[in-house]
Amino acid sequence: MADQKFSKRTKIVATLGPATSDYKTISELIAAGANVFRLNTSHGEMEEHKEKIDIIRKAACDLNAFVGIMVDLQGPKIRVWKLQNDIELSDGEEIMLAPYEGIDGEDKTVIPVDYNGIANDVSQGDTILIDDGKLELEVLKSENNRVYAKVTNGGILKSRKGINIPGSTASLNAVTDQDIKFIEFAVQNNVDFIALSFVREKNDVLMAKKYIEEFNGDIPIISKIEKPQAMGNLKEIISVSDYIMVARGDLGIEMPSVKVPILQKQIIQEASRQRKGVIVATQMLESMINEPIPTRAEASDVANAIIDGADAVMLSAETSVGKFPVKTVQTMAQIAQSIENSEFFKYDVELDINDEYALTRQAVVFGADKMVNYVNAKAIVNFSHFGYSACLMSKLKPCVPVITISDLEKTCRRLSLNWGVYPYCRDWDTVVHKDFLDELDVFLKSELDLKNDEYVIITGSAPKLISGRTNFIRIHRVGAK
Repeated sequence: MADQKFSKRTKIVATLGPATSDYKTISELIAAGANVFRLNTSHGEMEEHKEKIDIIRKAACDLNAFVGIMVDLQGPKIRVWKLQNDIELSDGEEIMLAPYEGIDGEDKTVIPVDYNGIANDVSQGDTILIDDGKLELEVLKSENNRVYAKVTNGGILKSRKGINIPGSTASLNAVTDQDIKFIEFAVQNNVDFIALSFVREKNDVLMAKKYIEEFNGDIPIISKIEKPQAMGNLKEIISVSDYIMVARGDLGIEMPSVKVPILQKQIIQEASRQRKGVIVATQMLESMINEPIPTRAEASDVANAIIDGADAVMLSAETSVGKFPVKTVQTMAQIAQSIENSEFFKYDVELDINDEYALTRQAVVFGADKMVNYVNAKAIVNFSHFGYSACLMSKLKPCVPVITISDLEKTCRRLSLNWGVYPYCRDWDTVVHKDFLDELDVFLKSELDLKNDEYVIITGSAPKLISGRTNFIRIHRVGAK
């Protein structure tokens, strides 16, 4: 097969930002191995995100690639408001936090925040963390909608940095007014994924789905696990989600950071048990924001996430504001390839039959995975309308590429998050007959670089290949008469 085209099975999510907003850079990121682009709604205006969507679509079309677009909702996240200039906070200094309305942005002793209820969520002695814990404050008192605090770990404070109050659930709704506006925006622009921040229980996910339906949309939800409450409700949250993100930044602030490695494994295992894709995110190659190579620890972190069973790994500041965004994606792709080609990576993952999924589809998919080894097949060719069987096949981590052929471009873009799946859009909703097999052979030779007498495993529906539930499996020898 064409080794370069199918050499990376793990998918890469790249966050766009000031460093990566133009056509040339986005095209280079796709060529380097980016499969999904994340639009962080905590930063930038809606019009800016719309421009990025248009550029992504054009670049993907020009490169003949199916690239997913993820709108990441801010959720009930408290942030520093826009500052006139960066503020240096010194240890022992006393400052005040207050809602930004009416606050003088030039007063360096006052930190404006975008949350009116912050004084209601803290008490004397509480800790407030800013910018992923880089800055730390101790609450002295809260009164008159103001929080008075002392700096216990100082540094440079920048605009729009996140504020965490560990242990507080905050009185914000799980889906905020801004989130609702961006859900409508996502539906209107036909994006491929919506990431829901600070999920605490399954009703948070169901609420987001309700808004998607109200706007006449059908977009998969990625639930971000970053709150202690979410870990207590993990099974239920995963059951109503389409994908899961291990959002280690806030998770490591809300809970002790030393617990994050074990939590990561627990989340991945439960998501895999429920056949849901998993993204591991935050600080994966953070040193590459400023340096052209990662630390050894970062390379090991990415590798271990893949060994744990992650379907995708995500870059945040590394690609949004970093100096080497394309080099960073190339590096992450190289790490993934190195692990997937090593003896430490486990292909052909064992999953039990799950009563929540169609029995016939599971039997066909599981059988295809087993048959690959019997005939030394070079690929699994999966015909699918909505991609359900491809998603299930992906969780088995087969040792050959899963070539999914769909008649829907939307399905092809959404498979950009599924490990080992390579989508193609073809209007091949037909019955299996000689002329079709001849046409399929042309495709297998030209696109997959297969040779006569090599085998593939075909799965699809009958009598038509695409428009139905997966219910048949066939061993096909290329060029056989």
